[in-house]
Amino acid sequence: MSSKPPKSPLLLARCAQTAIAAAAILDVFRAIELRNRFLHPTDANRHTSALMSQIFIYGIELAIVLFLVWLARVRRNAQALSPQANVPTPGWTIGAWFTPLVNLFVPRQFVLDIGRASSSAWQEPKDRTLVNLWWAAWLGHMIALLVTGNLVPGSLALLVVAETCMLAAAGLVGVVIERISTLQSATLGASVPVSPVAPA
Repeated sequence: MSSKPPKSPLLLARCAQTAIAAAAILDVFRAIELRNRFLHPTDANRHTSALMSQIFIYGIELAIVLFLVWLARVRRNAQALSPQANVPTPGWTIGAWFTPLVNLFVPRQFVLDIGRASSSAWQEPKDRTLVNLWWAAWLGHMIALLVTGNLVPGSLALLVVAETCMLAAAGLVGVVIERISTLQSATLGASVPVSPVAPA
């Protein structure tokens, strides 16, 4: 168990939510400019597209960092609140996101494990469904991007699908962040250990 006392994750949650929302909006503009460059490959369009892509990269990198910092905090809190719960190790909590193939399913399970260990108020299957919807939207975005980039470049229909999934994933992960952060803050305020919650 961590020697550091658990701290409320709400401030980190707000920072991560804001950065994720901004990155999702930037991604929509980036995708529009990329399609515009594909349909009208002028120097001006190439410059605008490159600039928008660079801004998006900065935005998504900030969102990733803040999300992972938040995730590390709530993982540490969950372990302190439920010492017997099955939560991932600190290194694997972050490393799983960058491991090919593993990052398609393991991080989702980690978020579920952290949520269950955060509070006895975690609700199965309601909260599990929320996490699953977020993960499905995120995977849908990635698949649509791959298809658009490699098989049907410039497709407006796939662009709409990809960006709809991106916005949905951003909104849903914002709710997931809020749910776990609120549960932990309430539990920390009550100073009551969490009883283990069995997965459904």
